[in-house]
Amino acid sequence: MSKPKSTEIQGNRKAEILGTLAGWLMRVWSKTLRFEIYDRCGVITAHDPIRPVIYALWHNRIFTMPPIWWRTGGNLRKSVVLTSASKDGAILAKAMSVFGLGAVRGSSSRRAVAALIGMKRSLQEGYDVCITPDGPRGPRYSFHPGIIKLAQSTGAPIVPIHLKFTEAWHVNSWDRLVIPKPFSEVDVTFDELIFIPAKLDETEFLAQVERVKNILLAGADDL
Repeated sequence: MSKPKSTEIQGNRKAEILGTLAGWLMRVWSKTLRFEIYDRCGVITAHDPIRPVIYALWHNRIFTMPPIWWRTGGNLRKSVVLTSASKDGAILAKAMSVFGLGAVRGSSSRRAVAALIGMKRSLQEGYDVCITPDGPRGPRYSFHPGIIKLAQSTGAPIVPIHLKFTEAWHVNSWDRLVIPKPFSEVDVTFDELIFIPAKLDETEFLAQVERVKNILLAGADDL
C-alpha cells in the first residue's frame, strides 16, 4: 500500500502520539462491533471501480467511519479526509493514517481556499475525499456549502453516508460525538450518488445545498 497522502501543516510530536493512539483505539474498538452494510451506489460492490467520489457524513460519526472504510475494502481505494488546520485536526489526521487514510488540512474558516485546492487535486489524482459538512466546529448538523462547490467544480459525485447505532454513548462535545458501545450493531448506508451540475445560479446552488443537507439529515437518528 502506498503511503497515505497528506498536505502541508505538520502536527507536533504530541499530536502524532495522541493521533496514533486514537487510531489504534478505533481499530481495536471496531473489532467488538457488528456492521450491516448497505451499498446503494456501488462504491463497494461494483465489479468495476467507480470514479473518485466525495463521501459526506456528519462530524459526530467520524469515530466509526475509518474502521468501516477499512472493513469494506476501502483500503483498495485511495482516500483522504478533510481535517482542520488546528492541533485537533493534526491529531485526527494522524489517527486516519493508522487506517491508510491521507489528510487535506483546512476548514470552513481557516485555509479554506487551500483546502479546496487540495481536495480538487486529490480527486484529480484518483483519490476519494471525505468531508464532514458541519465540521470542524459546527454547529452540529449545520451544512457548510464547500462540499457542493467541490462537487460542482470537479464533477465528482457525492456519496452520503448514514450511520445508525443500536447502542451508543454521546461525548459532551459540540457535535455530541457518537461512540458505539462494545458488541453493539452499526448500520451503514452508502447512499445513491448525487451529481451537482456545473452551471448553477444562486437560487439553484442553494437548492442543491438544501437537497444534500436534507438527505444527510434523513439518515441521522438522533436529531
